[in-house]
Amino acid sequence: MKKYIAEFIGTFWLVLGGCGTAVFAATFPETGVGFLGVALAFGLTVLTGAYALGHISGGHFNPAVSVGLWVGGRFSGKDLIPYIIAQVLGGIAAAGILDYVLSGQATFAGLGGFASNGYGSHSPGGYSLGACAVTEIVLTAVFLIVIMGSTHKNANSKFAGIAIGLALTLIHLISIPITNTSVNPARSLAVAVFQGDWALGQVWLFWVAPIIGGAIGGIIYKVLAPNND
Repeated sequence: MKKYIAEFIGTFWLVLGGCGTAVFAATFPETGVGFLGVALAFGLTVLTGAYALGHISGGHFNPAVSVGLWVGGRFSGKDLIPYIIAQVLGGIAAAGILDYVLSGQATFAGLGGFASNGYGSHSPGGYSLGACAVTEIVLTAVFLIVIMGSTHKNANSKFAGIAIGLALTLIHLISIPITNTSVNPARSLAVAVFQGDWALGQVWLFWVAPIIGGAIGGIIYKVLAPNND
């Protein structure tokens, strides 16, 4: 149970910190932290969460990571569904808090995009479904390779959290203009639930593509490092 609670808290922190920065600070009021600030926020949540909670649960905070680690032989299948449930609930809890705080603004006029992921007309840069799918698959696969490589028994695991956090930062720098960056189904679903309009109709892609990417990354690293402890 402690593992599941840790995954809940870690995913809660990721959505609260990353999506919270996107919602409140990205363009506040005319000059905000921008894409770079949002990218750093997501990277910092994973970095700090990994060091705080990684020794309890492994610090997945992401269904695609859990699937990738399972496919790559690093994670037990018996914990896969409970981890995903904990991650989804943690993300939704954080999005609920963001929704409540945002609605308390004196000039509140609706949630708008609410840091949701989208394709086509809901992609920040107007990218197609295919382009968004490829982006999410490739970047999630690379993310898994970084995770598995930096936590390998032959790597210096003390720095794993830094490598993983910086990788997620770079992923956001690449893909915020394309999909608003998912690579994490729990993060995507959490804000889509509260956005409540177009985001729920498009969230399927941000489950399917990251999970496919996570599985591909897990397989690639398993082939590269067969002695995969």
